[in-house]
Amino acid sequence: MSDKGKVVGIALITAITVMGDAMLFIVLPLYWQDFGLTAIWQIGVLLSINRFVRLPITPLVGLFYSKFNIRTGVLISVACAALSTLSYGLLQGFWLLLFARILWGIAWSFVKLGGMLTVVTFSTEKTRGHYMGLYNGLWGLGGLVGMLAGGFLVDQLSIPFVTTLFALIAVAVFPFIVRLVPKNYKDGGKTTASNDLSDKGKQAILNPYIILVILTGGTMGFITMGIFASTLSPLIEQTYHADWSFFGIVIGAATLAGIIQAIRWAWDPVFAPMIGSFVDRRKYKYNWILVPLTLGSVAFLIIGRVESFVLLLITIMFFQMVSTGLLTITDTLAGDAAARSNPVKMMTLHTIAVDLGAAIGPLLSFIIIDLYGISAVFYLSSLVMLLVAGTWVVFHFSQRKRGRYST
Repeated sequence: MSDKGKVVGIALITAITVMGDAMLFIVLPLYWQDFGLTAIWQIGVLLSINRFVRLPITPLVGLFYSKFNIRTGVLISVACAALSTLSYGLLQGFWLLLFARILWGIAWSFVKLGGMLTVVTFSTEKTRGHYMGLYNGLWGLGGLVGMLAGGFLVDQLSIPFVTTLFALIAVAVFPFIVRLVPKNYKDGGKTTASNDLSDKGKQAILNPYIILVILTGGTMGFITMGIFASTLSPLIEQTYHADWSFFGIVIGAATLAGIIQAIRWAWDPVFAPMIGSFVDRRKYKYNWILVPLTLGSVAFLIIGRVESFVLLLITIMFFQMVSTGLLTITDTLAGDAAARSNPVKMMTLHTIAVDLGAAIGPLLSFIIIDLYGISAVFYLSSLVMLLVAGTWVVFHFSQRKRGRYST
């Protein structure tokens, strides 16, 4: 199998595992009482706990991948993902669902780190952005199915039906794992990604550039996977006062939120590789992170103030495009840093940072919503993106004087 084929294979497996989690982000904020929850704060905990669990788990998974092959880790991931997804519909109450979310956190640590290591290993300086975009775009198709089908089917049918269906799909993928997932880092004679540079050319794992890449990864997780994903449904419900219908089918807030998110997942397989290829051709790749950070900050300011539902939809769709660029460029910078240092350690740190941001996002957002309202969440997030962009500007001018870090 070609290097690109290996990336496609692990991306499709990742897509299958993420369907249940994507569905929950749309459905849980609206149907939380049907899940047996008794307080709004429990929503934030359930949407966050899997990410907090990944903080101590991910270093152990990194150690696992330094000893065992990727295929074994992916098998573990798919099994845990199927069981956790099934549990969302069959278990009732906060504590049982908390256990299911912890199980999903373990599953995601295995499949995401395995996927990122696959991209770093089987890409080069000239293809890394393209492969990162391809990987993120393809696994995002699982988010598309989870959010779109999840939001729609739950509105029309039931939560247990959807979760059981998604769990069965995960079980059905087991026979394909052996063919689609590389057994180890050296399949087909390919050496590890750290061989892009000689040992003398490798960077220390914690230098200013790598620290800033890790900080940006945490910001990306906080904004896109934490704040935006967890607040989209209540944000729409707050301004969506009409009951739209299509061929007699009522389009509720959950369905609409699912459609909006699904549109992003649908275009990612096209636009993410294009963005990655564009960045691959730039001398100073890190300069381009300023574009999504700045535009995202502006978009969140508008979302926090807008009262028109149509304008809200337009701004949300604009931010969806911005977030595609933010994710692709951030992961590309992390991949380059991994190839220039220790791949397993760097991608482990990057994954932990993304998970930490994504974990803090939902928890902090629902606390702020309870205290100050949903607009305050987006104002705070806008400020965070602006501060990180400013840090990159300072870094750029300081490094240009030294003639360093052309990545």
